[in-house]
Amino acid sequence: MKSTVEHLSPTRVRINVEVPFDELKPDFDRAYKSIAKQVKIPGFRPGKAPARILEARLGRGVVLDEVVNAAIPNKYSEAVTGAEDVTPIGRPDIEVTEIADGERLTFTAEVDVRPDITLPDLDTLSVEVDEVEVTDSAVTEQLDQLRARFGTLTGVDRAAAEGDFVQIDLSASVDGTEIEEAATTGFSYEVGQGGLIDGIDEAITGMKADEEKTFTSTLVAGEYADREADVTVKVTAVKERELPDADDEFAQLASEFDTLDELTENLRERLGSSKRMEQATQARDRLLDQIVESTEVPLPDSVVAAEVDSRTHDAVHAFDHDEDRFAEFLTQQGQTREEFDAEAKAEAEKAVRYRLVLDALADKEEVSVGDQELTERIMYQAQQYGMAPEQFVQQIQQAGQLGAIYQDVRRSKALITAVRAATVTLPSGDVVDLSDLLGSDDEVEVTDPAADDAPATVEGEVVETSAEADDEAAGPDDDKADDAAAAKA
Repeated sequence: MKSTVEHLSPTRVRINVEVPFDELKPDFDRAYKSIAKQVKIPGFRPGKAPARILEARLGRGVVLDEVVNAAIPNKYSEAVTGAEDVTPIGRPDIEVTEIADGERLTFTAEVDVRPDITLPDLDTLSVEVDEVEVTDSAVTEQLDQLRARFGTLTGVDRAAAEGDFVQIDLSASVDGTEIEEAATTGFSYEVGQGGLIDGIDEAITGMKADEEKTFTSTLVAGEYADREADVTVKVTAVKERELPDADDEFAQLASEFDTLDELTENLRERLGSSKRMEQATQARDRLLDQIVESTEVPLPDSVVAAEVDSRTHDAVHAFDHDEDRFAEFLTQQGQTREEFDAEAKAEAEKAVRYRLVLDALADKEEVSVGDQELTERIMYQAQQYGMAPEQFVQQIQQAGQLGAIYQDVRRSKALITAVRAATVTLPSGDVVDLSDLLGSDDEVEVTDPAADDAPATVEGEVVETSAEADDEAAGPDDDKADDAAAAKA
């Protein structure tokens, strides 16, 4: 087989392939067997008709079509493997240019490829991160959150206020039609927590037990999603939370510590650790931004288009692919479809650009991924989706996503390699040593930051957002809190 590569642009090539018919003999043998099983020829058992009889009955063209369709994918892969510096990142557009029976098969394949990217020298890069500052007020806030976990609810005869817990009955209707799935009774809700129904907090605030109120809200799910509904809420009970005193007795109840001072110091240390993890995340994200901004990255059109299609599909999917409902939603958000499409394209270009840079970085640093690392990532993602690992593996294999997870881990390791090589400083100019957070090459695992919703991890641990870090710091002993809450309930 002969093949040549023409570079049509920095991101697209045409591969010209010529295959002698001698190399197609295995494909002819498979084609004859396949065709023989599909046709019935008098005097021959299914699958046993010889080649000459098949050709005489069906014509040589049928056999050639079978051979060509089967041979081209393998020969294309063989040509790509033998080509230097050609890494396809899209589906090829294949055109058969000649079938000279008995002599040769020729075809061309145009495909988008990963462009050559010149990266900056990593050890010349410097990135600034925020100072680690743990204030007394932040520690007190964590202590108060922990006390709240051990708090007791007491009924009160007054109007509900933010922070109170109320027991409510809910119902909703659209144009006079009751919505069964929106009705509930005896629901416990903390006033001010949000996330239930838009307008619920404003409605409940100031209400007493046995009072009810009707307000208008937009439904976000179900048959009437995005429709205006009349929501009726009835408060059946108002309770306030009483916190235990912050003393040594509480420290012993809520943690493994004997004194409040020891517990407070532990909370301070936890907050400090979370802040340092935030530094590692900042270093990662800001360094990647810096590398991308200083690097010229040609973008493959088909890859960007596929990313745009994926994002658009996901957005419309939430509305059961009803374009009219989606357009109505955009109007409610003050956005036109043209603005949405432009934003989707800009986000897609950014995601593709970041992935290409990370791939180039992984190549430059010769990053590899071991079986154990891949397994750990699969286990982690299965847990994120609330699925059994075996079920998750089966689904990603069926969807052909195993390679994507491999690339995700490889990109993550490449980025941490870059952070390790760069200089990380504070606003004061002092250098920050993050080596204890970054770990060794074998321990590194940071989720691909090019993914919009990917949580960052370092050494397999989730790098919390500020809210997540606060929650972690607030719970030195979650089991004790849960046990105590259950006992008091």
